[in-house]
Parts: sequence; structure tokens; C-alpha cells
Amino acid sequence: MPMADTEVDVLIVGGGPVGLTARALLERWGAATLLVEKRRGLSPFPRSRLVNVRSMEIYRQLGLAEGIAARAFAPEFGHIRFRDTFTGADFASAPVAGVDAPIPQSPVIGVVTSQDRLEPALLAAAGAPVRFGVELAGLAEGPQDVVATLVDHRNGAARTHVRARYVLAADGANSSVRRWLGIGTTGPGALGDFSTVVFDADLGRWCADRPAGVYFTAHGSFAPLYPEGGWAWFGPSPENPADADWPALLARALGDGDGVRADVLRVQHWVMNAFVAERLRRGRILLAGDAAHAVPVFGGMGMNAGLADVHNLCWKLAGVLQGWAGPGVLDSYEPERLPVAGRTLRRTVANTRRALDVQGRRRDQCASGEPEARSQEVELPWSEGFFAQLGLVLGVSYRSGAVLGGAGPAPDAADADTGDTGDRDDRDDRDDRDDRDDRDDRGDTDDTDYVPTTEPGHRMPHLRLTRDRSTLDTFGTWFTLLTADPALWARQSAGSWPLRVEPLTAEHARHCGLTPHGALLVRPDGHIGARWRGRPPGASALHDALATITSAPRP
Repeated sequence: MPMADTEVDVLIVGGGPVGLTARALLERWGAATLLVEKRRGLSPFPRSRLVNVRSMEIYRQLGLAEGIAARAFAPEFGHIRFRDTFTGADFASAPVAGVDAPIPQSPVIGVVTSQDRLEPALLAAAGAPVRFGVELAGLAEGPQDVVATLVDHRNGAARTHVRARYVLAADGANSSVRRWLGIGTTGPGALGDFSTVVFDADLGRWCADRPAGVYFTAHGSFAPLYPEGGWAWFGPSPENPADADWPALLARALGDGDGVRADVLRVQHWVMNAFVAERLRRGRILLAGDAAHAVPVFGGMGMNAGLADVHNLCWKLAGVLQGWAGPGVLDSYEPERLPVAGRTLRRTVANTRRALDVQGRRRDQCASGEPEARSQEVELPWSEGFFAQLGLVLGVSYRSGAVLGGAGPAPDAADADTGDTGDRDDRDDRDDRDDRDDRDDRGDTDDTDYVPTTEPGHRMPHLRLTRDRSTLDTFGTWFTLLTADPALWARQSAGSWPLRVEPLTAEHARHCGLTPHGALLVRPDGHIGARWRGRPPGASALHDALATITSAPRP
């Protein structure tokens, strides 16, 4: 292996939102990172448009949510509107759940904002070094570390070597790291060639009283870029993009004859990919974001799925680096996140195909010139849950060695105060989860409907502890034990693991399906790792649970 010029804990490859968020999370944990990005700066294109409610919970944990929201659109832009042309009348509209208005299941709300508005905030959120214009040219993995060869295009293509304990690849759908590792992909692949046109135009007359984050038309989709102005249009690329008359194409999509002047500023061509990597890890190299799963833009799930990846992964990396977790905890990353990627891909591909099909048929209707065709009822391009995806956003459940079976599903609030302090066999948990997995493949219900639960593996539900403090605010660079009997659980040994005990009221405990002496052990990513409905079954119950979840070596 070549000699290294620099040594770090984690080398992050890719400077988009996923890589930048991983950098902020790892710095919070005290890990030394270096982020390299082959582009010469942050993305100048709007690209991703939605930060969903779960991602905003992550940014709340990092102290970034308020700043991101302050520069984003107001909640009323959390709608989708459907028109034949932009200047035409709405024939339908739909709210985006968790974005258009606050929801009782979260202390935050998602926002509509552009990626080029989000990335500077993420870059400023950490002080770890970032090297733009630096491309990864090779990886050599050893038993204890990885040596990366980097080419600095801003410095005469000079080559340097970085030694890292781990490499986190967030280098996009065309990931060079995934390719070097020989990891294949599954899924439909390329769904088509698309173009995004950034332009200026005065469109306030047609949207001031009908705000939206996206306006679907028969000739492509329009999106306002920033609260202070700017627009983007995207749709399937014409046959010869290099020779396309973009002002004319925009004029048709806006609405011929309405006299709207659009000044084209930039054009970007891209491929709408749809695939999931067959693996998310090889040795000390891990994939996240689009490198792990390229998700179509319809529904706004792609970037958000990547943010959930690194939120799941970074506490595990930190635990291994700091010694309170064993390397085996990283084995839980793939079984937890890969099924979520597959489920997200299935939903977004179905939504994309449905939307593009209806757009195409409506375009044909409009082009026919026959009044009968134009007046036909427009088929709406969504199922009941097209924009109501809280089941995917908040209802994800993990099954791995980093989740203990616990004591079965939480009972209804009416049945909670039963005085039962015994633990059910964890086979009940497995049966419940198997039933839900079967439902995932049968329809939209589990993707759209979110029912809070304290079943291990699920995100801890949001409960108000005070007016301004949520159960979600108790999580950080530590495990959190939620209980109405802190004194009882304080007698349990927590070993060397970072742990905080957070008191619950008796009412909250009942709501969580706990007796007055029960407890929930919540991982740093906010997912429940273990549950005891009643008293701890032994003096080492908490210690043993933490050891199992973190794959810590046994004495």
C-alpha cells in the first residue's frame, strides 16, 4: 500500500447534501474527516427540491433546521398543481404531507427549497476540511485501513494519498467507488433523458394566489427556485438537445400567446436513474445516497433517503472509532437501509411511470386540436398516496442485530395500564413485522399511513415533554433511556456507552405501552433499540442490550 500524506478517520467522497450531512454528523461525534469533491465547487443547479419532515428532524438535531427553514419557501408552497400549460387554470392540486402544514407526529415541518440553497448551509455546519476539484483515483484496502489516491485538478493534477479507517462513498448515481468495488445494481435502470432549464420570468400573475412547489403541465414541470425569484423547467429531453430552441420550448410549456418572456440562464441534461445497489458495503468502504440507490425525482424521496442513510451510519462509525462499539455494528447498516431503498424505489418508479404516462396522454389530447379531446376529463397521475408518503418518511422499521426484539408491539393506549410487567416472547415481534412486510408489497397503505409505535426498530414517536421540547430533542451523541422510573434504571450499569436517562411522565409511559417501571432504549439515530414494558429482567439488562446493539466485545 502506498505511503499516506494525510490520515483521517473517515474519507467522504462526494460533496452533495448526503456527503456534507455525513461530515456534519461525524464532526459532532468527534471523528476526523476529509471530504473530497471532484466538482470545483457546490452545485450551481437547483436539483433536489424537497427536504421532508424526517430530514428536517435530522437537521433539528444538528441545530440547522431553523436556518434552513428561514431561507426556504413558506408552507403554502408544499402543494403540487396540475395544469395543461403553466398559464392555464388548475385542474387539480394536492398537498405534500408534512410539508404543506404542521403534522401532529413531528415537532418540525418539511420545506421546499433548492439544493443550491441547502448545500451552503450544510458546508458551513462543520469545520472539517473539504477539498473541491479533487477526484478519487484509486482505493487500496488493507486489514486496518484504506489508502485513497487523490488527483487535485486545481493543483496541476498532483497526486496525494490519504489513509482512512473508513471510506464513505456518496459520489452519486455514477459512483466511481461502487464501480471499483464491482458492486452491481438492480432495478429498471435509466428511465429516460431529461433536461432542466433555469430561467427568469415574471410569472407572479399565474402563481401569486396559487403557490406550489411544482406545477405539472402536459409539457413538463415548473418549479419556483427561491422565495425571491427564479424558475426551473424540466421534462424529457428533445431529440437533439444541443440544437434545441429552449425559448420556444419554454414558450409552449408556459402557454402560447400569453406574451411571457423567459430568459434562459442555464441548461443541464441528466438521466433519470432508478436502481438499488446489490450491496451497501465492502469491508471498510460503505455506500450512501445516490451511490447506493438512485431514485426518480417524482415524490422527492431521493436526497432524503440518502440523508437517512448517513444518519443511520454515522453513529455506528463513531462508536467503532471511539471504541464503545465493535466493528460488527457496521454489519447492521445494509440490512437496515437496503430494504428501505428497495421499498422507496418501488414507490417512486410507480409514481414516475404513472405521472409520465398521464402527462404524455394529456399532451396528445391537447395537440389533437379537437374540442372533444381537449374537454375530456383529465386522468389524475396519482394514486391516493402519491403525495402522502408518511409511511415511508416516518414509518420505516429496522430489523438487524442492532435492534432487540423487545416485548412485542405496544398496546393501544386504552390497554396500556394493565399492570403487566412481564416480557412477551420476541417471536411476537417477528410475527408482527413479517405481517407488515407482507403488507408493504400489497399496496399503498403502509407507504402512506403512519401509525406511531414504540415497537423496537421504529423511529421513536414525537411526544411533547414541554411546550418547546420533544422526545426527539432528547437524542444526540448518546443513547437515550426513556422511563417514568429513572431511579430504578439508574441502578443498571451502562458500562462505557454514552447514555442519558430522560424521565417520562406516567401518561407518556402509558402512551408508549410501558408500565410505570418500563423503559425504551433509543439509539442515537432516534430508532428504538430495545423495550422493556416492565421492570428490567435482571441487573445487567441495560448493559446486555447496549452490548448487543453495538456488537461490543464481551469481557
